[in-house]
Amino acid sequence: MELISLKNNLKEGLNILGKINSENTILPILKNILIKTADNKIKISATNLELAITSYIPSKIIKDGQTTIPLNIFSIIINNLQNERINIEEKDNNIIIKTDNYQAKIQGIKKEEFPIIPKIENNKEYIEIKGETLKEIISSVINAAQISGSKPELGGILLDFQISLLKLAATDGFRLSEKTIDDNNFKTNIEKRFKTIIPLKTLQELTRIIPENEEEKIQIFFDSNQVMFKTDKYEVISRVINGDFPDYQAIIPNITNTEIVLNKEYLVNALKLTGSFSDKLNEIKITIKDGLKNIEIFSSNPVLGENQYLIPAKIKGEPIEIIFNWKFLFDGIKNISGENIVIGLNGDNKPAIIKPLNSGDHFYVLMPIKNN
Repeated sequence: MELISLKNNLKEGLNILGKINSENTILPILKNILIKTADNKIKISATNLELAITSYIPSKIIKDGQTTIPLNIFSIIINNLQNERINIEEKDNNIIIKTDNYQAKIQGIKKEEFPIIPKIENNKEYIEIKGETLKEIISSVINAAQISGSKPELGGILLDFQISLLKLAATDGFRLSEKTIDDNNFKTNIEKRFKTIIPLKTLQELTRIIPENEEEKIQIFFDSNQVMFKTDKYEVISRVINGDFPDYQAIIPNITNTEIVLNKEYLVNALKLTGSFSDKLNEIKITIKDGLKNIEIFSSNPVLGENQYLIPAKIKGEPIEIIFNWKFLFDGIKNISGENIVIGLNGDNKPAIIKPLNSGDHFYVLMPIKNN
């Protein structure tokens, strides 16, 4: 293998891989990346056996070939080179890197020892969606998921395809978030409804890779055991989680006894301030008193002291005093779009629902902390 590539292109391609192979200490080969030439591009792949990421880097290919080398040292060299033009050559499973004033030889491992990167069997049916839209809907729900050893399905996000609608949902048993988009925001040639659970770590990596305000379209392919996200620059392929996602419809409050409409940013700032005084359980207390046009957020700590914050609000229904984990409440509110939000309450021991004002495409459900 022999090629010429540009530093910035190599850096971008390596950044896409991230650190998915850094956690494995049992199989040394997983700390390596597979470098392969194809169609005037370098194809570099990394995997942790559950997730594989491949990036495609434009290059001038002089001689085809492939090998594997440690990702960490290769990234350090490329990121610190001063020259833009970089020559890369493979000899006896070693990679030789040359510029006008630098040369390095990295010892590789033969390609046969590298795990096979899986392929999607069904590569004709897909959902196509703009990168920034996909990033937004994932970010809207991802905080409600949590890795669980006893319940693997809670460590993933449900993708519910309904032909003209696409829903993403996540829950950890204490909170739930769902985001819906219609077919004005995606294209598809899939004609059957289906559901699948995508691992949390896969979508965390995907949101890291997708740039802000990404206009490029991402194609999503599915088969019975895997999902793949594909653009011209990269592919992310992952196993899906086998199991049944919780039937969460029953816990979504349809009617609420107390409804609060207030400014989202006021509440975000109030939670940051009052949360700084909370105890190790992250408790904050929200109080709504009869006849008042504000809500009170209060927290205390036997070591630090206490504080309270008043926020103007439109309130309908019964007065209430309710306790939440402020970090869980903050996670849900910050991802809801719009200037104003609606909070619906049904007493101090039943789920609360939070959603945008005048929009039904997103909601967040949170269990309060029992008031002893």
